[in-house]
Amino acid sequence: MELKGKTAIITGGGSGIGRAVAQTFQKQGAKIVVAGRTRETLVETIGDSDGEAFACDVTDLTQVEKLFAFAQEKFGRVDALVNNAGGSGPVGSLADVDMEEWRACIDLNIMGAMHCMRLAAQVMTAQKSGSIINMSSLMGLQGYPMRTAYCATKFAVIGMTEALAREVGPMGVRVNAICPGAVSGELMDRVIARRAAAENRPASEIIEENYTSVAALRRWVDPEEVADAAVFFASDASAAITGESLKVDAGRF
Repeated sequence: MELKGKTAIITGGGSGIGRAVAQTFQKQGAKIVVAGRTRETLVETIGDSDGEAFACDVTDLTQVEKLFAFAQEKFGRVDALVNNAGGSGPVGSLADVDMEEWRACIDLNIMGAMHCMRLAAQVMTAQKSGSIINMSSLMGLQGYPMRTAYCATKFAVIGMTEALAREVGPMGVRVNAICPGAVSGELMDRVIARRAAAENRPASEIIEENYTSVAALRRWVDPEEVADAAVFFASDASAAITGESLKVDAGRF
């Protein structure tokens, strides 16, 4: 599962899963461009390596076009896209949810993901090779209370993955999705805090009931474990796999 000689764009690379993916790809020998809204966090991700940081808001198609143009100019090609940029969306009952927050989640998680898939499809079909790795979620496979916006967007990512895989497969391009479960880190901390406030329950109770005790392995997923799945999809080890969704969820059946 080495990535030597490959180049990759990782969106949402300033923290969490995106940062873990970027750093793991570099360890496996890939040349990377890490994208996100805040350049400072991207610079922290790449450290003193030879990776490139590129500030980009994926909801703006023009900025995404510039991101891919930069990667092509820098490295000559794009072998992998880890389409990771996204947000957790509003936490609350659908009857009371803030509609502007709901729409913003759609814009980022669906339109932002689509913009990156669009550019990757253009670049990779011209190359006649490449791997698009979309970050969905366990909530893209089953509905979850208080998270209607997020569920809607991550179900959409699965649909787009399957559709695009069939479009670009004849040109040698693969498209797959990763469906993480509960991944430890700042994002989940914020989600749990909002849910605790919305449900008027202790955070520890929500964690035990909904995240750890329901997993066969009785634990969180580490960001690096999701990154390993991304390495698999970017590498030649998955050369015959496309249109698939892989759960990385510690067994949350």
